[in-house]
Amino acid sequence: MTDNPAFQQIQNDIDTNDVVVFMKGTSQFPQCGFSAAVVQVLNHFGVPFKDVNVLASDDMRQGIKDFSNWPTIPQLYVKGEFVGGCDIVREMAANGELQQMLKDKGVMTAA
Repeated sequence: MTDNPAFQQIQNDIDTNDVVVFMKGTSQFPQCGFSAAVVQVLNHFGVPFKDVNVLASDDMRQGIKDFSNWPTIPQLYVKGEFVGGCDIVREMAANGELQQMLKDKGVMTAA
């Protein structure tokens, strides 16, 4: 599995960026409502992030699902840790867990 080029790129993106969203489209032009929702949450909290457009490559689209063992896109990673998809991110944001985690990991300073 580690020989998979998509896995190498995924791991590199996760290792070299504090916050990464594997999504359909880009942060400027999300290609699905779920990806747009995660971008909106992160932008609302002023959290900078790298976006990876999984639609650019079939290997990447399937690779991120296999990498995380999570069946849906988008997927949020913070400081190397898989957080979840759209529903989890929205739920965590609604109850304050996401903000606390982002503060604890040093990627969000403002309330």
